[in-house]
Amino acid sequence: MSDLGLAVVIEDDADVRNILEALFREWGFGVYSAPDGKSGVEVVRRHNADMVTLDIGLPDIDGFEVLRRIRKFSDAYVVMLTGRDDEADILTALYSGADEYITKPFRPRELRARLTAVMRRPRHAPPSETLSAPSPAHWPSSAFGNGSFITHNGLTLNPQTRTVLVDGTTLVLTPSEFDLLHELLEATGGVRTRADLVLALRGERNRHDIYVSESAERAVADHIGNLRRKLRDDPQSPRWLDTVRGVGYRLAPVQPPVPDEQT
Repeated sequence: MSDLGLAVVIEDDADVRNILEALFREWGFGVYSAPDGKSGVEVVRRHNADMVTLDIGLPDIDGFEVLRRIRKFSDAYVVMLTGRDDEADILTALYSGADEYITKPFRPRELRARLTAVMRRPRHAPPSETLSAPSPAHWPSSAFGNGSFITHNGLTLNPQTRTVLVDGTTLVLTPSEFDLLHELLEATGGVRTRADLVLALRGERNRHDIYVSESAERAVADHIGNLRRKLRDDPQSPRWLDTVRGVGYRLAPVQPPVPDEQT
């Protein structure tokens, strides 16, 4: 196996497919390819791919359906690489489990930088883990006891095990939701703009020279909305996530402990 693992290119345009194959080999991947969606799913399954680039406009089934099928069995990094730049397509891809969305035409150096940033992120949990999670009583005793966790107003996050408890109850989050929550907890009350959070999700924190599109910022806002719903956090009186209008987000202030009732 090559140093960086195996990449699969799912692309119906032969010229683009050949370019991507050559680039992946140059970068140190083993590489396979497929000209349509159904065969692409099987190639990913057969070779246990580490990285997948996926076009949307395929001749049999579209890239969104390919992505959904891949996510049923694979934790590979999946990058949508397509000529379609509609906001609805971007959001659909991200919600369906894509790690990145890059529009054609692409520049090889930028593509490599974006793929490198993607590979710095933790892989998606295996499908059986994303559908359900054990109750708190079934977490290993070490899951929240190694001293690396972060706590805030009854919430406990462990970056090493990527686990979250709220008032002792397990909270199941998507990778993006977990990373956003982790970023805001690490900011310890500092404001993070939507652009900051987009770059954090891409693994490009503090890279202020990189353009962040409005659609990417809206995707972050949608992720924050989903995170709030899972936390059951009231936006009008937040316990964890506070919106700074026109800017971004920060942690809600620390709440004082409720005093014990005197008897």
